Amino acid sequence: MALSFNLKKISDKKGWWLGAGVGIILTIMMVLASGFMIETTNTDTFCVSCHIMTPFRTSWQDSVHGGQNPQGFAAQCVDCHLPHGDFFQFLTVKAITGTSDLIHNLYIDPVTYDWAAASEKNRLKFTFDNACRRCHHVLIPPGIKRGGFLAHRAYLRGETKKQCAECHPRVGHKNMIEAADKYFKKNV
Repeated sequence: MALSFNLKKISDKKGWWLGAGVGIILTIMMVLASGFMIETTNTDTFCVSCHIMTPFRTSWQDSVHGGQNPQGFAAQCVDCHLPHGDFFQFLTVKAITGTSDLIHNLYIDPVTYDWAAASEKNRLKFTFDNACRRCHHVLIPPGIKRGGFLAHRAYLRGETKKQCAECHPRVGHKNMIEAADKYFKKNV
């Protein structure tokens, strides 16, 4: 009886070590795969893989945020369209937004869809102040016009609840609605 008990203990230890080893390997694979998937899905190339996003990529490429600036810097879709508060919020909104985009890609008719109304209605839902502020640290630069100075000062002091995209509605996409209308009407 003592011998069978000892063999069972040895067998249990081997099973435990095997399980722990497999668990560690699977965890490492998941972490690496997750990082790869996050990076892969953070690019405009991935976003435009849904045909519905093509005109939005084009209008972004024509804008200051798409690289049409003296520095040649181009923000990626996730730089503006995902929150940058904490990693959990980033991933949660990324999953929800990606699922929503996929559903829209499958079920809406882009030719008859009212892009202007949808943009106006949803702009504040998919453009985040903390995303803007990651790059735009100086909101009152030298030479800013009086109206911009007053608005940004009120924002910085917390005297207004306005979000960046309320005053800067189409800053990330040059002629976005026109680009969408032209693209979808042409490709009917």
